[in-house]
Amino acid sequence: MEPRSGCPINTAVEVLGDRWSLLVLRDVIFGDRRHFRALLTGSIEGIASNILADRLKRLIDAGILTRGTAARGQRARFSLTEAGIRTLPVIHALGNWGLDWRPGGDELRIRQQLMRDEGPAFIEELMDELRVRHLGAPPKPHDGPGAFERLDAAYAAATGREHADQR
Repeated sequence: MEPRSGCPINTAVEVLGDRWSLLVLRDVIFGDRRHFRALLTGSIEGIASNILADRLKRLIDAGILTRGTAARGQRARFSLTEAGIRTLPVIHALGNWGLDWRPGGDELRIRQQLMRDEGPAFIEELMDELRVRHLGAPPKPHDGPGAFERLDAAYAAATGREHADQR
């Protein structure tokens, strides 16, 4: 599909500008949901299966996600491309706006607050970890727990859960 104009904002909005595409990316990035069923049942907003299928196709067609081949009886696995990984700063910026201007429960805001508090280096670390998970890049050495481990720990502490299963 050709964009309506060559304006960079327009071309980005045509791919990412609907509610569900960003939420699917959120769940792939932060929830590590990589299969259709996990994305469908793990959406706290309750995405319909036909909407999910459409958004996955759009994101694949736009080069944001790839769909692995699956043999009969196996589930296809979705992975972020580099372009998909680079949506993280956009999603982070939207989340920061939401922290400032929209109400919400503390337990669902805690990870966004941690990302804000940790700053741009933390977002880079998250993107590096996504490259390991989705692109097979070698992990970069670091001291202590990784970025996603710290996000999960913050969520677990805010909710009183041992594991951050509601991403």
